[in-house]
Amino acid sequence: MKDPNSPLSGPVTRRNFLQTTSLAAGALATGLSIERTAHAAGDDLLKIALIGCGGRGSGAASQALSTKGNIKLIAMADAFRDRLESSHNELKKSAGDRVDVPEENKFIGFDAYKKAIALADVVILATPPGFRPIHFEEAVKQGKHIFMEKPVAIDGAGVKQVLAAAEEAKKKNLKVGVGLQRHHQIGYIETIKRLHDGAIGDILAARCYWNDGGVWVKERQPNQTEMEYQMRNWYYFVWIGGDHIVEQHIHNLDVINWVKNDFPIRCHGIGGYSLFQPVPSLLRTSPMTEATWPPPNWYRTPAVEQHMPE
Repeated sequence: MKDPNSPLSGPVTRRNFLQTTSLAAGALATGLSIERTAHAAGDDLLKIALIGCGGRGSGAASQALSTKGNIKLIAMADAFRDRLESSHNELKKSAGDRVDVPEENKFIGFDAYKKAIALADVVILATPPGFRPIHFEEAVKQGKHIFMEKPVAIDGAGVKQVLAAAEEAKKKNLKVGVGLQRHHQIGYIETIKRLHDGAIGDILAARCYWNDGGVWVKERQPNQTEMEYQMRNWYYFVWIGGDHIVEQHIHNLDVINWVKNDFPIRCHGIGGYSLFQPVPSLLRTSPMTEATWPPPNWYRTPAVEQHMPE
């Protein structure tokens, strides 16, 4: 179905962001052109590495490979072999020869990302967000162009690490795109332009919500380590997923920042946990935050977010 809010030919959602805001060479969702330095010398082939082969990473790779231009997926990395192989098989079905990942370019483990990044011109970072800062830092260090999913980090230390790496990316003239797709949807672009032009006067307050029924659960398997169990259920563990506020509600908080054209100067929050049935070992969160933006037009934004079963 076509999305009337899309500024391009197809729907602009987080899951097709790479496709609909791709470069002329069909690689990276930045809306900017990649110089020929993105290619190997004398070679027009744009080489992609996928870091994180779950549903989001596989979707992003599929969308990148569906664009025009001489582009190939040449390396993949994931913590788990089964996720990588499943992603590779599905991508091969949909993209054919554009998936050219020999066995020696399939990397498994916690350090797999470094090996895959080294082989590519452009990298897609789509692991659980707890790993995003170190992956982004490494990609910048290696001089690669980057598309990374939101959120870019799950805590203050990670954010600082990403900001520092972003400064290095600017110095190297690297192109970096992040999956906050609202900025590429005509409906949002036009509405917020009118708000900035004073269509309703000074905005003194705002509210945003993200409430839904929850996401997937991967049941514990025999002989599975606790680390593997948590990584496969990363959404429910703060150390790797960041919780619902940064993982999902970041989209709506991003819109409020955009409307205000500024960032909060203070924030406080309350919340709690609820047991998730039928897997009582997993917890759902029900947080509420309130942020205050600076003068001249002070305003506060209550932000409510929760995953509760229907």
